Amino acid sequence: MNNSTRARLAAHQSWANTPDRAARATAGYQGLLARFEREARERLGPAASDADVAAAAESAKTAHYARLRLARKAS
Repeated sequence: MNNSTRARLAAHQSWANTPDRAARATAGYQGLLARFEREARERLGPAASDADVAAAAESAKTAHYARLRLARKAS
């Protein structure tokens, strides 16, 4: 069994033992949204308005999920 298979097995077992899946996933999702916002602010610079940063972060999130959909279709 290779490392990738072991990691996948461990992840599935961990999720199987999680009583509140939504609560566990919330922190990760909030972190992902924060990353999009942080990266958008870095790209746009400190003079960018909050509205501009929010719009750029939303576009980055949309692009991220589009890439995931494409990767899934390709596999």
